[in-house]
Amino acid sequence: MTKFNLSDWALNHRSFIWFLMLISMVAGIYAYSSMGREEDPSFAIKTMVITGTLPGATAEETVTQVTDRIEKKLQELDTLDYTHSVTYPGQAVVYVELRDTTPGDEVEQIWLRVRQMMSDIKSQMPDEFQGFGFNDDFGDVYGSIYAFTGDGYSPRELEEKVDEVRDAVLQLPAAGKVELVGTQDPVVHIEFSNARLAALGLDKQTVLDTLAAQNAIVPSGIIHTGAEQILVRTSGNFKSADEMAYAPLRAGDTFFTLSDVATVTAGYEDPPSALFRVDGKQGIALAIGMRDGENILDFGKQLETLMDKVQAELPVGIEMTRVADQPHVVDDSVNHFVRALAEAVIIVLIVSFVSLGVRAGMVVTLAIPLVLAITFVILDAIGVTLQRVSLGALIIALGLLVDDAMIAIETMISRMEQGESRVKAASYAWTSIAFPMLTGTLVTVAGFIPIGLNSSQAGEYTRSLFYVIAISLVLSWIVAVLFAPVLGATFLPKSMKKHDAHAPGRLRRGFHRALRLAMRFKWVTILLTVLVFAASVVGLGRVEQQFFPTSDRPEVLVDVTLRQNADFAATDKAITDFEAWLAQQPETTYWSAYVGRAAPRFILTLDAPTATPSMGQVVIMTPGLAARNALTEKIRAYDARTAGVEFFPKFLSLGPPVGKPVQYRVSGHDPEVLRDTARKLAGVLGQDPRLTAISLDWNEPARVVRVQLDQARLRQLGLTQQDVANVLYQLFSGSSVTDLRDGDKLVEVLARGVEGDRSTLQTLENLQFGNSDGEPVPLSSFAKLEWTTEQPVIYQRDRVPTITVEGAVLGDTQPATIVADLAPKVEAFRADMPAGYNIALGGAVESSGESQAPILAVVPIMLLIMLTLVMVQMQSFRLMIVVLAVAPLGLIGVVAALLPSGAPLGFVAILGVLALIGILIRNSVILFQEVKDLLAKGRTRWEAVFEASDSRARPILLTAAAASLALIPISRQVFWGPMAYAMMGGIIAGTIITLLFAPALYCAVFGVRPPKEEQG
Repeated sequence: MTKFNLSDWALNHRSFIWFLMLISMVAGIYAYSSMGREEDPSFAIKTMVITGTLPGATAEETVTQVTDRIEKKLQELDTLDYTHSVTYPGQAVVYVELRDTTPGDEVEQIWLRVRQMMSDIKSQMPDEFQGFGFNDDFGDVYGSIYAFTGDGYSPRELEEKVDEVRDAVLQLPAAGKVELVGTQDPVVHIEFSNARLAALGLDKQTVLDTLAAQNAIVPSGIIHTGAEQILVRTSGNFKSADEMAYAPLRAGDTFFTLSDVATVTAGYEDPPSALFRVDGKQGIALAIGMRDGENILDFGKQLETLMDKVQAELPVGIEMTRVADQPHVVDDSVNHFVRALAEAVIIVLIVSFVSLGVRAGMVVTLAIPLVLAITFVILDAIGVTLQRVSLGALIIALGLLVDDAMIAIETMISRMEQGESRVKAASYAWTSIAFPMLTGTLVTVAGFIPIGLNSSQAGEYTRSLFYVIAISLVLSWIVAVLFAPVLGATFLPKSMKKHDAHAPGRLRRGFHRALRLAMRFKWVTILLTVLVFAASVVGLGRVEQQFFPTSDRPEVLVDVTLRQNADFAATDKAITDFEAWLAQQPETTYWSAYVGRAAPRFILTLDAPTATPSMGQVVIMTPGLAARNALTEKIRAYDARTAGVEFFPKFLSLGPPVGKPVQYRVSGHDPEVLRDTARKLAGVLGQDPRLTAISLDWNEPARVVRVQLDQARLRQLGLTQQDVANVLYQLFSGSSVTDLRDGDKLVEVLARGVEGDRSTLQTLENLQFGNSDGEPVPLSSFAKLEWTTEQPVIYQRDRVPTITVEGAVLGDTQPATIVADLAPKVEAFRADMPAGYNIALGGAVESSGESQAPILAVVPIMLLIMLTLVMVQMQSFRLMIVVLAVAPLGLIGVVAALLPSGAPLGFVAILGVLALIGILIRNSVILFQEVKDLLAKGRTRWEAVFEASDSRARPILLTAAAASLALIPISRQVFWGPMAYAMMGGIIAGTIITLLFAPALYCAVFGVRPPKEEQG
């Protein structure tokens, strides 16, 4: 009974095989057209934001009473990596960061548990605590942002119009979250003059209580007549600010209206919580997200059709501008990669036709679309989208997947040259090299296992690389043994001229000489190889390290930061002045400004800082990279000549965001010592000319006026500390009285002092209160004012106060290089730090280390799988050693490629280096399997090694050429360039190593000596 031969079976069922090929192509085309499109692969943002409010508390009190309790409870969470908090007077903001190893599909349940944990500790909070807020949608992406401005329209009127557009967008089937940014809540302000109230002997609180009582919604009863129920209603609710102004009031025997003692105006929140402008014109941004799993290109077309209709129907005076267009960016990105993929296919086809001839090249040519088509079907089925990583992976796979087809066709041609028929030659591949090819393919796939099992954010970002490579390579083997024989039997000529082994060409003769020298002087070959490898290890230290490169998109993001106690008006003015300057720069296409908050996350990798009145962000669109870079230098110059405000320009990131790339965290318990230590460390960093925009995220204290109350005197006057605090709060910040009901909107009524009272410090000194008898009492009679300072904000990490010293990089130097250069100075600084204080490395270097750690953890699994596969195929410890010895030597080519090109060894490039291990082992497996086969045919070891190296040289060189040249289209790209250079260098060097060093090592391990005729 003969053994089953899959290739032979395929040749005997050609019609069915052709049917499978046709179905595969049709299904592949359909799958490609239906696959989702994205700019970047999605990854879980494992961050939740918890807020808590304790009005009136200092930052220190809020830390003690709120922040610390939250963080302490969160430490019970078994998936917690760390917490970091930002605490302001009366408000705590705690960021919950989960471990990278947390599965993305479990995050939602963890957030539910966090909510329950906060519910458990709510009873432990002070009575004044006003509750928790949660934001577990921290990673929501709003890929399309439209700006609306209205000339002659009030903010409320504009908001109503944009709200109508929002409702229309939400009707789209693929629409996700849709938010309005820059809206201003309408407010009715009642502004009292404290001097006037005191002069009339009026109690302001009594006035406010009267207004609230008149406006309250209260039941008035039901009359039951026996036949029906008649509802009783009372009038008196205020419909407008004017009605409230003329509300009749009484104090004792005095009758008056509210307008007699206060100014009532309808306006908007003052100061605003946030503002939005586009090209300097105030407006509202409509931020539009998409449902998970939808095709962003299809959604983009639907949205564009809708917004064209909206544009046509907008009333005169309202203008609409698109300031973020992710569907267009994704379309350009995908098209760019598709062009690169087409270029790579053409390169591989040229290699195939030139090296194999027209007919054999055609067989390999047909194998490529078959593999790609079935790959698309499987990728679509498992939910992988077309984006930066998956499309780049297809290009990488392209040079590898032709390997099996080339080897199968090469084997078929060699058998036909020996006189066999097409059918017999086509089925020979299964019996001779199918299983070594399978072992080599699986070994290559195993080289990408660290990518597939990496649980970090960076691992999630690049995981589709593993899926694409693994699926396409396994399919390439199936196509090589199932489809390629049928294609070869169809397209190759019926017979081929016998190959003259005794008349090699010039290149082959040169290879023969080099191979014999390497085998004869095996120890010299091994020594030279080891020396070159050692030199490459040394050279690796000169290759710059990188996490992820910055994006090549044309946007410039400018983070605007003032001192932490800066007023919103100061931030608004600083950004307004910057916009006026920006309007004069020719590199600017358009811009959008966000005051008091950051831009919506219009791309997943956008870093979103905490919103405060002292910060803002400007997103600038430029015509291209040259304009982007030129404008960035101008912004740096603008920042240098602007005192008291930091304007930090930055680019979008490729991969998880890290903020300023060079960061050191200084931690300790005394804020004053901590601040001084951090400032000194900033001075150390400032000595490096490659760093710029060095800053501390928590810096100077804020001024505070403390009202020291005489409690005994307060009792005599019938007042309490709460009475005084309430009056002061109403005067300076305003307190809520009631709400006017305007349709489905509630308009807050806020009582506060007149502008002259609430905006000057002199008001405190002259402030007068009304006592229980209605007599005016000056504040100075029971209190004195003291000037002091306190923390405007407190940053903590894992419950320890922490200041981050951070800096941006000038020029092309990588952050890891600067950090390495600074290491001796930082260590010396650490040695002089006070006891109990510590420095930890952050930024890009920390994130890179955290992302690489899971890779290193999986490397033993990768090596075990490789060892097992090689041992199954080789069945010899010595052969396994020879095969595996080739793997690390690819580093020679990696360093040789990266150093001259100046490309950094980034996270993605490291993945490529790991993948090289599998690629090189694959070649060795196929080479030494043929050595075993020749030995079984009676060859001597010398003859077997020489003949195997000679016969395998052509397919190894062809696949190396295909694999390396196919990477050329992506070598020009920012994201893939370093990986392409590393793999091209490693593959080329690995080819030489496999063909020369591996035979020499085999001779050394097995004690092979040249025959006597060659020795002589």
